[in-house]
Amino acid sequence: MTPDALRAIALALPGSEEGFNMGSAVFKVNGKVLCRLLSDETAMFTGVGFDEREMLLEARPDVFHISPHYKDYPAMLVNLGPLDPTECASFLEARWRQIAPKKAVRAFDAGKAG
Repeated sequence: MTPDALRAIALALPGSEEGFNMGSAVFKVNGKVLCRLLSDETAMFTGVGFDEREMLLEARPDVFHISPHYKDYPAMLVNLGPLDPTECASFLEARWRQIAPKKAVRAFDAGKAG
């Protein structure tokens, strides 16, 4: 997985916009953070529940990790290199569904069915 691949996956989601904040690229939907590209090797995924995060940290320490800064925030850090693009798309779509307008989610789902 590369930063360009992450960017392409994030921007393919309806309403996603790229900006720059706090020294890194940030992707937002509906004014809320979808993910951040912290470096060429690391991203931050938001909206990850604490139980899911703990399971991922234990199951895939080569991909997922956390720093003390994020321990109380529903997010996790992701090593991009070993992350599979399909897995990335799944995470970002799940977060997108949390923050996108409901009308956009319905339209997205209708497009998948057609």
